[in-house]
Amino acid sequence: MTHNFKKQRAETYAVFADVQAQSELPDFADIDYAFVPLEGADWDGAEAALNAAEFECSREEDDDGAPYLGASLADQPVTALAIWLGEEAATQILLPFRFVPDGWGFMA
Repeated sequence: MTHNFKKQRAETYAVFADVQAQSELPDFADIDYAFVPLEGADWDGAEAALNAAEFECSREEDDDGAPYLGASLADQPVTALAIWLGEEAATQILLPFRFVPDGWGFMA
């Protein structure tokens, strides 16, 4: 599976800039990443790989009931770089398990 990390990084930085322009951000927060399963996704393998990399993970459903895998890093700096590094790492871990990134967030 080919993934465009350059495009993903640009999107992350653009979204962060928008959020930062509209809000006063905390210095640190728990950063949450969402990954949607493709056909044949290996949920158990994905969770084990994330846990081994120090991510907390959970099986979730969006507002429409569609499943996704949540991956979180606790107490992270709220910067575009920190968010991107976590997102990049989780994406690299999860692509072989047939999950694709679908955004990130945090509670301010």
